[in-house]
Amino acid sequence: MRLWGVPMSNNLPTITAVTSVVQETPSVKTLFFEEVFDARPGQFVMVWIPGVDEIPMALSAPNAITVQEIGDATRALGMVKPGDQIGIRGPFGNGFSPEGKILAIAGGLGAAPLLPLAKQHHKITFLLGARSASELLYTNILDTCSELMISTDDGSAGFHGYVAGLLRDMDLSIYDSICVCGPELMMKSVLEVLDAKDILQKGQFSLHRYMKCGVGLCGSCCMDPDGLCVCRDGPVFRGDILLRSELGRYHRDACGRRE
Repeated sequence: MRLWGVPMSNNLPTITAVTSVVQETPSVKTLFFEEVFDARPGQFVMVWIPGVDEIPMALSAPNAITVQEIGDATRALGMVKPGDQIGIRGPFGNGFSPEGKILAIAGGLGAAPLLPLAKQHHKITFLLGARSASELLYTNILDTCSELMISTDDGSAGFHGYVAGLLRDMDLSIYDSICVCGPELMMKSVLEVLDAKDILQKGQFSLHRYMKCGVGLCGSCCMDPDGLCVCRDGPVFRGDILLRSELGRYHRDACGRRE
């Protein structure tokens, strides 16, 4: 598949060629491309696949996105080969802003926006969860730049259970910033742990929502009850802001209706 275009500016896609594709796990690939984006860990881009869709994705490196095939757009990205072209708009959003001693907590593909954080802040503590050992992301990299702790749902590696279960025996008071990304129910569990320990203000949670524009105009990613836009006001939010939000309670479809 070869996609053609010209570089754009003014919030339109930059057309960039894919340089390599790395099979991270049986269901996840990382696409590296020519364009290098100046982004903070946790910021996202809108990825355009002409003729298919445009979707929000976290940058797993200044020149890479990590893709799991779950819909039409991600399946199309899964078919991309070196030399093919895609469009990238962004980066957008606020990203993570950790200070002091950092704890990172990732579930599944949630490791993607946290990987640049681990590379920038060496020797942070990194809790990595996945369904099974074969689905654990970036373990070779994280072993070298973080204190890595692993959990798997099926017990095939590390702690047997969800990644939030690793928090039970940890002294969270020693951390100044706790950065989290993963499935919403996993993040909700971490949020409840931080609330119980009265350290919500330390939490920084990266959310994923359906987005059309990426810049806060369409309102498709607004959240109850305050109307915050995930693309404009996030995607990273403090724990105390999210406590009374819709996080982990319901999703919305493309029309904004609750699901």
